[in-house]
Amino acid sequence: MAHPGTLPVVNKEAVFFLMQVGRAIGGTLAEYSEFDRKNYFYPDIPKAYQISQYKFPFITGGSIAGVAVTRVHLEEDTARSVHDQGEESLVDFNRAGVPLMELVTEPVIHTAEQASTFARELQLLLRTLEVSDANMEKGEMRVEANISVSSTEELGTKVEVKNLNSFKSVASSIDFETKRHIEVIEKGGVIDQETRGWDEQKSKTFLQRAKETAHDYRYFPDPDIPKFQRSLIAEFSDSAIDAVLKETPNIKRTKLSALGLTSEQIEIIIAQKERSVFFDAVLDTISKDVEPKLVANYFTSDVLSLTDSNEYSLTEAHPEAFAKLLGLIAVGKITSRVAKDLLPKVVFEGSDALMLATEGGLLQENNADALDALIVQVITDNGAVVLEYKSGKETSIQYLVGQAMKISKGSANPGALLAQLKDALAK
Repeated sequence: MAHPGTLPVVNKEAVFFLMQVGRAIGGTLAEYSEFDRKNYFYPDIPKAYQISQYKFPFITGGSIAGVAVTRVHLEEDTARSVHDQGEESLVDFNRAGVPLMELVTEPVIHTAEQASTFARELQLLLRTLEVSDANMEKGEMRVEANISVSSTEELGTKVEVKNLNSFKSVASSIDFETKRHIEVIEKGGVIDQETRGWDEQKSKTFLQRAKETAHDYRYFPDPDIPKFQRSLIAEFSDSAIDAVLKETPNIKRTKLSALGLTSEQIEIIIAQKERSVFFDAVLDTISKDVEPKLVANYFTSDVLSLTDSNEYSLTEAHPEAFAKLLGLIAVGKITSRVAKDLLPKVVFEGSDALMLATEGGLLQENNADALDALIVQVITDNGAVVLEYKSGKETSIQYLVGQAMKISKGSANPGALLAQLKDALAK
């Protein structure tokens, strides 16, 4: 807030996080950088200037989701304006001065859908790198869309929509502004360069202020902050940053795709840190009999369906126990039905799958004599269905298999059971 006698101090960790983002997107890390004063009067800037970066940002270039990045720089966040507390507006200064990463793209995004996809991928990247939680609903990540239309290759006059706090708002505001611009131009009007807000209830933008240009801000180097020379800071070297850099979403996608997972499974797994950590831990402990695809099938459907109920949490899950359960499935010791029944106790309580299956008499039955006894009982108890099958209704056999599986509590090998049942009915 620039109180008399105080000086700004750069947050070293924030700069380090910024460097990680730069390396992750393939950007160029600046050897020399400096902070500037961006001068303008607005209620959320109590000192009438914002500490930002202009000519020498920390990061230039790179790309995310196929979208070219112009620059990534560090600046201080402003205060928060509150407009819904009566007839007057209020200003909350609690976040003023907090480090804020600003990322600017090249004007290569052509649709609202592409913009929304880019924003989602940026959020995923920040979370994967563990440099931000990037929760839009909490104001930890915001999108500001610059929109222009043109019937030629030359860009039209841009309008900026500020502080979009959901992916839906990003897409909706861009669609609205695109339509508005076209209507104004086709009626012979002119688009003014301005800043607008998004009204979620009315699904329309509204004017906030005329848009300033760069020279209006009267940028000049901040005299209170030393210049930045990266070669003089050992922990900001490429090797030091790479040593702590997490796998990016694209690297994870490539690795999981090579293991045979579908793109849908991959996106589900990498969407949250807890999922990715748990899945990797299971892969590290599975036996050679277990295919990664099997892990993904049970994890993305059965395990996550349990966590979606909020009754279970992945942070309390046991990857080693889950790996042992998958091993029993892979070698045919338990059926899929039994595995799903045992899943809650195994994954979220760490119970031993083999012990549970043994104690419950749930180990898969492959013994021909035992299956024959089971088949005799099913045929005896379901005479009408047997007659249907023998009369040509072949689908009836699935009912008989289901009844046999029910009697065996899921322990019968369904493949062997079907084969022996067909032989018995053919006699």
